[in-house]
Amino acid sequence: MNTKPQTLFEKIWNSHIVIQKENYPAVLYIDAHLIHEVTTPQAFTGLKKRGIPVFRINRTWATMDHNVPTKDQNKPIQEEMSRKQVEIMIKNCEEFGIQLYGLGHPNQGIVHIIGPELGITKPGMTIVCGDSHTSTHGAFGAIAFGIGTSEVEQVLASQSILQYKPKTMNIRIDGKLGKGVTSKDIILYIIAQISTAGGTGHFVEYSGSAIRNLSMEARMTICNMSIEMGARGGMIAPDENTFEYMKGRPFTPKGKEWDKAVTYWKTLKTDDGAIYDKALFIDATDIEPMITYGTNPAMGMKITETIPTEKDMENENQRNNLRSAMDYMGLSTGKQLLGKKVDYVFLGSCTNSRIEDYRNIAKIVKGKKKPTWLTVFVVPGSAHVIKQLKKEGLDKIFIEAGFEMRGAGCSACLGMNEDKIPAGKYCISTSNRNFQGRQGPGARTFLASPITAAAAAITGEIRDVRDFI
Repeated sequence: MNTKPQTLFEKIWNSHIVIQKENYPAVLYIDAHLIHEVTTPQAFTGLKKRGIPVFRINRTWATMDHNVPTKDQNKPIQEEMSRKQVEIMIKNCEEFGIQLYGLGHPNQGIVHIIGPELGITKPGMTIVCGDSHTSTHGAFGAIAFGIGTSEVEQVLASQSILQYKPKTMNIRIDGKLGKGVTSKDIILYIIAQISTAGGTGHFVEYSGSAIRNLSMEARMTICNMSIEMGARGGMIAPDENTFEYMKGRPFTPKGKEWDKAVTYWKTLKTDDGAIYDKALFIDATDIEPMITYGTNPAMGMKITETIPTEKDMENENQRNNLRSAMDYMGLSTGKQLLGKKVDYVFLGSCTNSRIEDYRNIAKIVKGKKKPTWLTVFVVPGSAHVIKQLKKEGLDKIFIEAGFEMRGAGCSACLGMNEDKIPAGKYCISTSNRNFQGRQGPGARTFLASPITAAAAAITGEIRDVRDFI
């Protein structure tokens, strides 16, 4: 019996090792495999060539999200590549007997939104998906990470995967968050502090009073963007907030099985005396509403600050990156972004398209209207979120403000479907990446929290959301 104090990550990892040989990757058992239309075609083709079935159909959940249009989802898909990928997904799921939450299904949505809302995501699990933002599910105290297409085939064939054990990292945030500061600001602040490589090779556990006081949906936002600091994934130990959120969902245990599960879940925390490979401590009062100015998520600053200059950079590589970013973004160093006019606002993505996000947005925009020249997309993360929006009348608030309501999908988070930001246009976005061309060829993206984006949606420019609260 292992009596050495263990981190939360180590407890879950060690309990899922099927085979481990020294100097080799572990064969790790996977509890839940989430799949979508983009990273599965080649994996299914590989199974067919070898005559192998899907090993555990009841551990595999499929949806459509990346390529799907968010307008006229009841009509044939116009964009050829998107249509082909959706058609192939339908055919493969039928052939292998996998339940598919396709367009029109009440459970359809972004893969990282539907996992938690359906209760598929549970503490203590190992969860994989052919998508880097699988780290979202770590908010429930699970080991969740993205995998490549060849690894998708591995898991479909064996319900296991070959993985080297990552190092562990603890990011502890204590103190009370200030006015207008959300979980999106927390994670953008962290990434700006430690860079896009600061978590490389590590699995991050977030802890501290500021994390404990967050809702589950806010915690998901933080874990979602762990990948943007180079980490393998992020996680938060489960607590009463977790159990309350999960209770009664379709795939969670019921009755005595629920009580038994909660008893186990309560053991999922880092032991006193356990040692992380790396640790970072942050005072919550240092964090303010954040916005990015460049072409990676680490190029972020407090919304009242000025864009750094070359003198602020530590080395020539950083200076080159700054010059390149300024050229692409059409911005100048040493200037504020406050008052900067934007052309689009995108309220969606697996980072911020849950019901809580829209409730917070609605508080800012209720009774107001967007400027006539501004385009605002509201793209909920799932059919369930859309249903709840309508139930609470939030859709009416957005429509009256002049926003465009869409169906569920990844949408303008990435330029893989019909929802693209035109070249040269500025978009303030609640998504997770601001890479060159991410939202469309030549699109210029500012990442921000839902409420900061909401302030832009009613003014047409970058504003400090604290002025609206």
